[in-house]
Order: sequence, then C-alpha cells, then structure tokens
Amino acid sequence: MQIRKLGKSGLLVPAVGMGTWRTFDIRGKAAIANARLVVDSAIAAGATFFDSSPMYGEAERVLSQTLRGRRDAVQIATKVWADTASRGRAQAKLSLLYFEGRIELYQIHNLLLWEEHLEMIEQLKGKGKVLAIGATHYNSLSFLELRRVMESGRIDAVQIPYNIEQREVEKDILPLAEELDLGVIIMRPFGGGSQLKRRPPSEAELAPLATFGVTTWAQALLKWILSDPRCHTAIPATSSSAHVLENSAAGEPPWFGEEERKYVLRLAGKV
Repeated sequence: MQIRKLGKSGLLVPAVGMGTWRTFDIRGKAAIANARLVVDSAIAAGATFFDSSPMYGEAERVLSQTLRGRRDAVQIATKVWADTASRGRAQAKLSLLYFEGRIELYQIHNLLLWEEHLEMIEQLKGKGKVLAIGATHYNSLSFLELRRVMESGRIDAVQIPYNIEQREVEKDILPLAEELDLGVIIMRPFGGGSQLKRRPPSEAELAPLATFGVTTWAQALLKWILSDPRCHTAIPATSSSAHVLENSAAGEPPWFGEEERKYVLRLAGKV
C-alpha cells in the first residue's frame, strides 16, 4: 500500500483506508466478530486509516472494540457532530475515551456549528490529544462555506465526496486544497455503493487496465480517484473482508494517466 503525506498535517496515511458509515453501526456478538475480521483484514493489507463519527450510531464504539490491544497500529479520524458546544465537548470526551486518549485527525462533521467546535478542537490539539484538524461536507451546496473554513488557515485537511458521478470538487475545492497544502480524504468513492450495483464492465473491457493492477470495477473506480495527486486517501466502507482486500489493492502504484482516467469514464458512460 502506498503511504502518502496528508498535506500540511504531516500525517502519513495509506492511499486506501476504511470508513465505518452504516457498516459499523451494529450490535450483537456475531456482527461485532465480523467487524473485527474486517479490521484484521484492513490492518493486514495496510489500510490502517479508519474514519468514524458519532453520527454513525454505534460505529465509534464498535471500532474501538475491534482495535483493543492494537491502537498503535492504526490512525483514527473521527468527528464532532453536535448542535451545541456542550454536546460537542461531551462527544470529544467519549471519542477520546474510545480511542485511548488521542485522535489523529479530528474533523467537524458537515460544518455543523463549526466555529465553536473548531475552537474546542484547537484546544485539544494544544494539549496533544489531537494531531490534526479537519472539516467535512457531503453537499456541494455547502462548498462555499467549506472554502471559508479552508481559507481560515485553521484546518489541516478536508473530507469530501468524489467519484465518477460526483465531480463538483474539481472546480474549486481540489484546486484550493492543493494551493493551501491541505490533506484530502475522499468519502463515497463508490457513490454510496450505487456505482457497484450496476452491471460492471466485462473482463475484456477491464483488460487494458490490468497493467495498473486493476482486475475489478471497484479497483478501477478507486484508482481513478487516487490517480489524482490532490487526493491523498479514499475511505470506502464495507462489512466484507474480501472487499477490504480488493479495495486495498487499488492503493498500489502504478497510477492512471489522463488517458486511463478518461477510459474509466467511458466505461461508466460519463463521456
């Protein structure tokens, strides 16, 4: 797995990490045992950057359980998602408890009450409990506000949606992140899974990408994103160990050039 520097944060992250939205909002011994197997596979494959949030129900708690005894082997990106400053502080206290007193990247989820929460996270960073600060949003209608936060000089990274169907970030957000040397984390690399539910390209159609280590459509979609040097890591969520290994393989060079990226778009019917 290629390791990349997450912009000015200085954090070193794998090109492919793992999200926990929906897939780790679980209960019961069998489900948690499966989550542990998924995390085992991710760590073995080098996909050691895990993203979560209090918004994801039980995900933070479940992720913390699967990491007991090996917290030092991974990097945690989680978020504050609260409509008051006091609730934000309570969330931070619980997140720090889950993740053994430190969070590598603490993000403001969907910019909710961002000015208040940013001040709190900066205080935690000053105490050494947070290493880097980020902000996220999934909706392009909020990208103007996201730009304001990026230009404040107070954050180190952004988390944004980017895939073959959602390309709005190409206009403003990715160029600004590059200019400011901000880390870029890609959520929804498969469009929330919708791009994997359609009929995938055939083996023959994928054959021209074989020299890039691509044998599946999921790998082609991930490598299409990661071949943009402004994108540092993608965090697909999954509850399958096999999918973790498949996704992780896309985090290895060589990377697509412009022709290969255009070819993937043609396969998807986007050009």
